[in-house]
Amino acid sequence: MNGQRDDETHEHDRGLSYDLPVLARRRMIRLLAGASLVPLVGCTSDDSSSASSADASSGAPASSSSSSSSAGECATIPDETAGPYPGDGSNGVNVLEKSGVVRSDITKSFGDSAGGTAEGVPLTITLTVVDAASGCGTPKKGAAVYLWHCDRDGNYSLYSEGVTEENYLRGVQETDDKGQVTFKSIFPACYSGRWPHIHFEVYGSLADATAATSITNTSQLALPEDVCDTVYATDGYSQSVQNLSQLSLETDNIFSDGHDQQMATVTGGVEQGYTAALTVPV
Repeated sequence: MNGQRDDETHEHDRGLSYDLPVLARRRMIRLLAGASLVPLVGCTSDDSSSASSADASSGAPASSSSSSSSAGECATIPDETAGPYPGDGSNGVNVLEKSGVVRSDITKSFGDSAGGTAEGVPLTITLTVVDAASGCGTPKKGAAVYLWHCDRDGNYSLYSEGVTEENYLRGVQETDDKGQVTFKSIFPACYSGRWPHIHFEVYGSLADATAATSITNTSQLALPEDVCDTVYATDGYSQSVQNLSQLSLETDNIFSDGHDQQMATVTGGVEQGYTAALTVPV
């Protein structure tokens, strides 16, 4: 299924050993916040998902999150597992130290790899990194983001059978004056057991990222169901249709305890490509 061996498919989520410690930490943080009577208000509202859908259907530009009204009332992006295929040296191969990883177009492999190109519906991903301590009002200029995700078949370059020599759909960008990074990519598949998502790590600087050291935040971006349905109806994504039909955000082992801060605003269409935007408080 999805061009992967059964053991590789199960490793995508790694079950209890990978994900429950992360979820437990997040729940403990919420309990402690409640005990101190200090509310943590995220940078997205409860209605962010419905607002995103409305903006996407109208074609109107939209932000994936709204800034908190006062400093100190902005929760950092939830910490999540990097999964079994990070490529950052924590589980085997380290792509971050290779020349060429700093790039905005991540659709092609670089360096001495096979030189393949990931096919699929075009997706431009823009993350805006902001300072949570300032109420999400201050961009984090000069930070860095390492972003990676699976291909149209649900495979991860460097790890999955058939693409171990490829390193496409992985790249690093330094944040600009607005705290933004932008990657040109393709829409990822929905593989068995996981809601469609994109992984990313935030570093304090580009030097830290390319040295694969001092990660400040690790999280995941979720993609909205209506857009996934549209994309997966196109050629090449047929297996994703079945996989998505067996999932929901409420049963996903990462997003089930809340996804408001991680649900991207997605606009565009199949022909012209999509744009996914998310604000990332750190």
